[in-house]
Amino acid sequence: MPENLWDMQAAQENPALDGLVYRSNLLGRDRSVVNIYGGNTSAKLTERDHIGRPLEVLWVKGSGSDLASITEQGFAGLRQAEVAPLISRESMSDEEMVAYLSHCTHALERPRQSIETLLHAFTPAKHVDHTHPDVVISLACSAQGREFCQRLWGARALWVDYIRPGFTLSKWIGEGLLAHPEAELVVMGKHGLLTWGDTSQACYASTIRIIQEAEDFIRGRSEGRQIFAGVGVPRVPEAQRQELLARVLPILRGALSRQRPAILQFDSSPAVLDFAGSAGALELSQVGAACPDHLVHTKRQPLFIDWQPAEGGEALATKLVAGVETFAAHYKEYFQQFSQPGDRMGDPYPRIILIPGLGMVTSGADAQGAAVAAQLYQRAISVMAGSQALDRFTSLTPEESYQIEYWPLELYKLSLKPAPRELAGRVAVITGGASGIGRATALRLAQGGAHVVILDLRQENAQAVADELNSRYGSRRGMALACDVTDEAAVARAFEQSIRSYGGVDIVVSCAGIALSAPVEQTSLSDCSLWMCWPKATSWLAAKPSACGKRSRWAAA
Repeated sequence: MPENLWDMQAAQENPALDGLVYRSNLLGRDRSVVNIYGGNTSAKLTERDHIGRPLEVLWVKGSGSDLASITEQGFAGLRQAEVAPLISRESMSDEEMVAYLSHCTHALERPRQSIETLLHAFTPAKHVDHTHPDVVISLACSAQGREFCQRLWGARALWVDYIRPGFTLSKWIGEGLLAHPEAELVVMGKHGLLTWGDTSQACYASTIRIIQEAEDFIRGRSEGRQIFAGVGVPRVPEAQRQELLARVLPILRGALSRQRPAILQFDSSPAVLDFAGSAGALELSQVGAACPDHLVHTKRQPLFIDWQPAEGGEALATKLVAGVETFAAHYKEYFQQFSQPGDRMGDPYPRIILIPGLGMVTSGADAQGAAVAAQLYQRAISVMAGSQALDRFTSLTPEESYQIEYWPLELYKLSLKPAPRELAGRVAVITGGASGIGRATALRLAQGGAHVVILDLRQENAQAVADELNSRYGSRRGMALACDVTDEAAVARAFEQSIRSYGGVDIVVSCAGIALSAPVEQTSLSDCSLWMCWPKATSWLAAKPSACGKRSRWAAA
């Protein structure tokens, strides 16, 4: 349930851009209101130009920013007087729009303005929020969304049918608001919400109030109803689930990593288990994405594995590999059907894998990417639940989805990321990694793009190194595990935990070991009491040294 969290003292302490930064961070704090990296906010403020003349400046979120963490430097500034007249044009291509707006820049050395800048410029209010609240998207994606919005808000709401963001959508909304000045909100079909206010606080309050009204409306229709139809597959007990994951995740990771190494994340939260295990999950999950913002990170559909726990781990592994290949083949057909000259197909493998009884596996180029995919599909489940409570969940058509997924303005955001480093997508395990050579190795591998598991006798020392890696190189870049490498069972647990956390292991560095007279694959437990010679680990490495379908040159480091 959204709450109005506006704090006058906190707002006064963060007055940047007339409260725009504070408001944006407050909205972004709740992912059921604003998707990670999604949504955009703005303020039209009087500023001074380079020779001191007053002018109205549209401050709007910069492309690729996240509202939860955006600072003043993350907002682009444009001369509103030069942008507003565009509403009189009949049409404008994306390329023309981007080129034109680049000439309207007021604030130098700022990111490129949001894709939806004209949406804010054409809305006749000082402060504007464009968000993707779960409950409002549930209305926007329901088969009778327009009728439900009319019933809930009447003349207070303006409904706009789905069209890809850009000039035309912005023009429709701007002209609609001029014709209906009594409107308090805009619902964009299969897309999101637009709200506004005379002050930053009033704008935020309006956004939260509208979301609360939508939530109350959906709750009133869902009480006493079973949203996801029945239990199709029972939940696998926790101990069995952990064992299965350690067994199948490296196999799945290898199948997903044929074009680039993948990092995996697993989610067995109650909402995910309820959805994945429901009788109608297979059909519902294939309808399409819940929001255009999701597509780049989750693809149009997840891979759903038709598996029953009674079939066992061997059958699950087989179905995962076959499912990944089938998904990739279908994705290539999807690309070929809608691609235009110059389009270049991205990774065809799934980002979301639903396993009834187990939960959800998400895939990314790194741990952050896998986490973003997980967050967004959690939001999709919430949206589907709301739409199903109303009547029936609908989504973008395959062609509409393609136009978002391969939209140059959307791909531009991805181009802002730095190029992958040498060890991007690789997972390293270092024994004795909390100090000395081990710590230095961990830092070097993380600098090269690897995710590093630090094993050490002292958990607190290992955690200090992991925290350092995460601070320098990003979320979940390092993980600490207490482990006595002379205890085979302890090493087994540490290795399995590494697999469950990242999907597999590619690199093994022993900084708590001895010199060996034979290759690691040829040693046995009797040769040495240390983990580096643990036969179960070495046989696993020999069979799957990279867990990505390729032998890593770092595996014998």
